[in-house]
Amino acid sequence: MNHDMPSPAGATDVVSTHSVFGVPCWVSLTSRDMRTTEEFYGAVLGWEWRPARLGDRFRIALSEGRPVAGIAAVAGMWRTAVAWTPYFAVRSADEAAGRVQERGGTAAVGPISLPPGRAALLADRDGATFGVWEGELFSDWPTWRRAQLAFIRLHTRDAFDAAIFYGGVFDWASDEPGCVEVRYEGEEVVLRSEGDVVARIESGAAESAPDPTVRPHWQVHFAVEDVAACAHAAGRNGGSVLSLDADEAVLRDNEGAQFTVVSRRER
Repeated sequence: MNHDMPSPAGATDVVSTHSVFGVPCWVSLTSRDMRTTEEFYGAVLGWEWRPARLGDRFRIALSEGRPVAGIAAVAGMWRTAVAWTPYFAVRSADEAAGRVQERGGTAAVGPISLPPGRAALLADRDGATFGVWEGELFSDWPTWRRAQLAFIRLHTRDAFDAAIFYGGVFDWASDEPGCVEVRYEGEEVVLRSEGDVVARIESGAAESAPDPTVRPHWQVHFAVEDVAACAHAAGRNGGSVLSLDADEAVLRDNEGAQFTVVSRRER
């Protein structure tokens, strides 16, 4: 999803989802209150902020000056859950939403126009929520991708079945140049783009589990220098720690959105 400011006049490095498709292209938090969200993630992850071109309800989070994620304070307006969501680049948001519904998934929001593109918030047939974005990616997107400050993993009922679902939606493992490569490694499905791992899919989630952390979902991971310090900061700033070990912690923010921090050396 493109939250960002427009590229400078005459810039030639703008990347479009028409040339990069089926790839995770952004992660975004849908929150209720921008101020408290900024304060929480500033304290826990050290993020700074800059305006986004979509308006006052949107911000770009920066880590060491590099874009890492988007914040959209629209949970009340859109009547959606407070949650972290990965977005995938598509050539047509309308076509992607249609493919999702044809395969038993659902459309929660959109597709809607958010200049300079279109977006939709969708769910796969096991209930895991994700988004699609059609249009320009933000001007620093290649930097975001190379830095890999954010990473996504799908916890789902059946990794093989999920790979077939998403492959059909996003043309993974097709003959098209630049498509996402799919490899089965052990019990995981590993997704690569231009040789880089961009996502993983693992089995074991339970659709009817009362605990939302066990139900199918896309989990957003952020690479950090000190996992324990982030966990402690989350607790001090109104969040909670769901699990913690030396190299990874699963956290909830002050509004209930779940995310993971992982040691940079383990990423």
